[in-house]
Amino acid sequence: MRPSAQGAPEAETAARARVPAQPRAADVDRARARGAGEPAAARGEHTHGEPPVPRPRPQVQRSSVRGQVLDALRTALVTGELRPGEVYSGPALGERFGVSATPVREAMQQLALEGAVEVVPNRGFRVVERGDRELAELAEVRALIEVPVWLRLARTVPAERWAELRPLAEAAVRAASAGCPATYAEADRALHRAVLALAGNEQLVHIAGDLHRRAQWPPAGTPASRGRAGLIADAHEHTALLDALIAGDQDLVRTLVEEHFTGAH
Repeated sequence: MRPSAQGAPEAETAARARVPAQPRAADVDRARARGAGEPAAARGEHTHGEPPVPRPRPQVQRSSVRGQVLDALRTALVTGELRPGEVYSGPALGERFGVSATPVREAMQQLALEGAVEVVPNRGFRVVERGDRELAELAEVRALIEVPVWLRLARTVPAERWAELRPLAEAAVRAASAGCPATYAEADRALHRAVLALAGNEQLVHIAGDLHRRAQWPPAGTPASRGRAGLIADAHEHTALLDALIAGDQDLVRTLVEEHFTGAH
């Protein structure tokens, strides 16, 4: 049955009542502007105490280049290729390594923090000239920090844990036999770092590692290294120490540790 003309307006009015009134575009824009500065709860959102989701940040890949340049510069310091007292510019070193001057300057700034170089305004970086007194002071500080830790670990760490470090000691012997001071310096630090890590103190590992690296830079006016024979002698001190630790010979460990740190290897 068709509705009468008189009932049509009433039906249309009822239909409008069931559909919410639609806001105008200008009103929507103003509401959004007001809501942007309000807390989520004030806008009627259910936050449930959730922390805000951080926005993703772009990935930066330059750190790998800087790290490679830093490793190369540290190697050049140990070998004496970067000579104490000499000034080196970022562009010149960048050309040498096949990179721009920016990662070189960044790596040099890190070496400046480590005390290896100092900034020369408008020229570059000067390799710090270090004397025997500074080396002796570094050796003393290293002994004060590391010797007690080695002796304590000798009493508490079981033989099988010491045996696990044998590959590191053998790697140091191979590096010494090759006669490369930079390769041996890294193997030397790796073994010391592994021993100190047994103490479970990350700050100890970091501080002792920094001191160890500084002690490996040759002083001004001396050869870059003690030569292949000196490296081999140092490496065999490691193996002798490891043998004593595995055997649990506390008296021998004390003697070898004190001798080792007297030379600050």
